[in-house]
Amino acid sequence: MVNALGRSPEEIWPRLLAGDQSHFRARDDLVPGRRLIVAEVPGPLPTVPARLRAYACRNNALTLAALESLEPRIFDAIAAVGGARVGVVMGTTTSGVSDAEAAIRHRHQTGALSASFHYAQLELGGAAGFVAEYLGVTGPCYTISTACSSGARALASARSLLDLGVCDAVIAGATDSLCGLTANGFTALQALSEEITNPCSANRKGLTLGEGSVIFLVTRDAGGIRLRGVGESCDAHHMSAPEPEGLGAERAMRAALADAGVAPAEIAYLNLHGTGTPLNDLMECSAIARVFGDPPPTSSSKSLVGHTLGAAGAMEAGFCWLVLRAESEGRIPLIPHVYDGALDPKLAAPHLATRGMRVAAGPVLSNSFGFGGNNCSLVLGREAA
Repeated sequence: MVNALGRSPEEIWPRLLAGDQSHFRARDDLVPGRRLIVAEVPGPLPTVPARLRAYACRNNALTLAALESLEPRIFDAIAAVGGARVGVVMGTTTSGVSDAEAAIRHRHQTGALSASFHYAQLELGGAAGFVAEYLGVTGPCYTISTACSSGARALASARSLLDLGVCDAVIAGATDSLCGLTANGFTALQALSEEITNPCSANRKGLTLGEGSVIFLVTRDAGGIRLRGVGESCDAHHMSAPEPEGLGAERAMRAALADAGVAPAEIAYLNLHGTGTPLNDLMECSAIARVFGDPPPTSSSKSLVGHTLGAAGAMEAGFCWLVLRAESEGRIPLIPHVYDGALDPKLAAPHLATRGMRVAAGPVLSNSFGFGGNNCSLVLGREAA
């Protein structure tokens, strides 16, 4: 895992628990005439190998950074089952658009695209193709791009490949990087905040963009932390706005709970999609109130790492994985909901997690809702070996 908080789960986890917002920075080069607060991954990234130079872009460099600590486990899996039985499913919405933007600027200045540019950098399918070629696996390989639910759907798809017997292991996750196209698009939608996003606040003014990558090795191995339930729906309501009552979000949550065989009251923690936009927070809290009645502790992690767009669903599933991994003496620590404390009275009262909160261990649920009403909810939980 890599995001604005760090370059590994071990580095990211204590900063999540602390509600650390110190890693946001300002950029004035994404949208002409506008200064944006973003959650950018700091420092140099790994270099894409020369043999894969057609894929050399920031998106794939972020993916390499996320892969680094997991590679030994992945190569063990490849040795055990064979590369033809290992699939790759990645989510993204940006691919290498930022590198394409640089190439286009170069063309305007010189009359030719930069020598380092290749179309594979911004091809959405390249997100998975790059991982497969880098690792030398030949199983099913594809990219999912369903806006902000892409990463969650990649994990759902990985589970399906295992259930169908098509694969014995799947490398699944998502990566998105900051770029001008995304920033200008959200500016046109009047969805970006001038400050760090403020989810569930009466003063919320929009989302904050982020970037990052997270990779899972998904197997049938018994025990450990499991993807227990998946719920998917589509609002078919509007190209960018959610269905106002959150009916699609409600269907996704109910389907995930049913798939997991878990009652709403058993959920110990709920990770909100929680973008800090007026429409999302209103509809999501309404849907949660209908599904849960008395909701479990909830939080949005987007005020800590920004909205990582296509990576968000997998990133936040990763955060839930970290919550479950930290179980001790039958209790789990929760990611705090960091905002200005001015809860919007129009929201169906969520139970927002605070710093230092610990609750009895149990399954956790993560929501991801994307443009076009592409909704995906995941239930994760521990399973005895």
